[in-house]
Amino acid sequence: MKLGWQFHPDQAASAVRAGASSYENNVKSWIGLFLTSPMYQCISMAVKLSNKGRYGVRALFDIAFHNEGRPTQIREISERELIPARFLEQIFQDLKKAGLISSKRGPRGGYHLARPASEISLGDVVRALEGPVAVLAPDDERPGSAPPDPLTSVFQDLAAAIERCFDSVSIADVCERGVALGVRRKGRPERSTYVI
Repeated sequence: MKLGWQFHPDQAASAVRAGASSYENNVKSWIGLFLTSPMYQCISMAVKLSNKGRYGVRALFDIAFHNEGRPTQIREISERELIPARFLEQIFQDLKKAGLISSKRGPRGGYHLARPASEISLGDVVRALEGPVAVLAPDDERPGSAPPDPLTSVFQDLAAAIERCFDSVSIADVCERGVALGVRRKGRPERSTYVI
């Protein structure tokens, strides 16, 4: 995953001086923002994921929250999360390869979480879809034999801090946030049972 940096130079310097702990708290708040806000409200975030990464996290949240991890059809997720179904199919292929989801055939089938939501971190999802975190500096294209560069070292530390933040939040944590925010569950309606 490559994150484009949009800090003003003064903000970047103060973030580095404040240390990783303060920086990680900022990243956690950005993660919470992008997971709980509609997509159009996240455009000006300082840390940006690709649509693939955001949609992948949203899709797993949808399965865990609206269907409690049970099989969910792509069409349902697509409608609830406003993700193009064809794009979601491609995302699910990568998530299935990474062992994060499984599929079940049949009329009550669909995709379901391969392990409990509490054991799937946002880092797992993002790495499966985008690879490892890399914070880009404007002059990152330095030859391998170049002398040690303090900026490169700082950006590597920032990337590690961001990755730890993503790893510290599970899909279950996102579901808890949804409950706290009053998000209404829209799971598949159960079949009615009539007793005569």
